[in-house]
Amino acid sequence: MSAIPATPRQRLRARLASGPLIVAPGIYDAYGARLVEQAGCEAVYMTGNGVSASLLGRPDVGLVDLTLFTQHAHRAASCVNIPLICDADTGYGNAVNVRHTVQEYEAAGVAAIHIEDQVAPKRCGHLPGSRPVIDMVEAARKIEAAVAARRDPDFIIIARTDSAAGHGLDDAIKRVQAFRKAGADVLFVELKTSPTILEDMKRITESVEGPCLVNIDGGGKLGALSAAEIEQLGFRIAIFPGLARNAAGFAGCRSVGAAVPALLTGFLTA
Repeated sequence: MSAIPATPRQRLRARLASGPLIVAPGIYDAYGARLVEQAGCEAVYMTGNGVSASLLGRPDVGLVDLTLFTQHAHRAASCVNIPLICDADTGYGNAVNVRHTVQEYEAAGVAAIHIEDQVAPKRCGHLPGSRPVIDMVEAARKIEAAVAARRDPDFIIIARTDSAAGHGLDDAIKRVQAFRKAGADVLFVELKTSPTILEDMKRITESVEGPCLVNIDGGGKLGALSAAEIEQLGFRIAIFPGLARNAAGFAGCRSVGAAVPALLTGFLTA
């Protein structure tokens, strides 16, 4: 009987190679991470958009810096025993900055980070429209720097490209293939719901030799997919960034909307 991997990082790395799809619900604080763990999930995802919204009340446009995010991630990682996957934006700079970024997330207890190829300052992937990306060679060098910087070989580097919206799927596939050669452990093509989304997803996983991650956010065909269907398309990880944020926002608006009129009535008649 084989031994069970001891650390969250080791368990996540082992699961990349076998077993069912890894489902990582999105959270934005330590409380959410605890809820995800208690729900029985085996991984959790800290979303940059959610962290920016919860800490600053602002959209994800690069306002949350490395120090702020890693301190926040440390609190979440330290209260759960499941792997925490984090959004590391563009790596917060060039290849030199990326080395420091990896070391900070690793020290925070995070199991994996994804680094994207957007031009800084970045635009949130949930916003409409295409997002400018840096040269593919430069992006691959940043992934090489990230891989070289990690101290723990089980710390997972996820390479993300946002080029599909502006440059087409062919370019996006070329980029993640280059990132794989640069040493990335997992490949991530950011996609939006479209009439060909299922065909595009299948094409990505068939074109890349390595585990692939998909971002499930929003409605349409993409949002309607079950975990089993995502796995059948060839993916190993699915993140759901808006899950906790959308649920909390919806419930909060309804609760406040119902409570405030009654509170004001009581105040005015007291």
